[in-house]
Amino acid sequence: MPDAAPPDSAPFRARVLALVGRIPPGRVMTYGQLATLAGLPGAARQVGFVMNSLAQTDSPWQRVINAQGAVSTDKLGFGDIQRGLLMHEGVVFDASGRCDLKRLQWWPDEEEGESGGGEQAGLF
Repeated sequence: MPDAAPPDSAPFRARVLALVGRIPPGRVMTYGQLATLAGLPGAARQVGFVMNSLAQTDSPWQRVINAQGAVSTDKLGFGDIQRGLLMHEGVVFDASGRCDLKRLQWWPDEEEGESGGGEQAGLF
């Protein structure tokens, strides 16, 4: 893991953005997962602040969801947009608004040919 940096630091933000940019279409990561992989376990809220600044960019921000497998952007006014973008990529939501995290959650170690299953790779 990288040295701990403040959650509002440029290095933390850069690590989060780098990870988000690698999430494949049709797959998702959670805020907490991103915080952990970016070196600050427990900083899910700070990841949310980073994501909030990306809605008008080309970054695949829509691929970041909450730990229950649902979008958390309804209160911000663009939950339907996020769900629509994800559905366009093939992500299916059930009647409660959740997707199957066991199947769709992406881990960077999958790029190296390993199975996803939740093992955390050393990234930085």
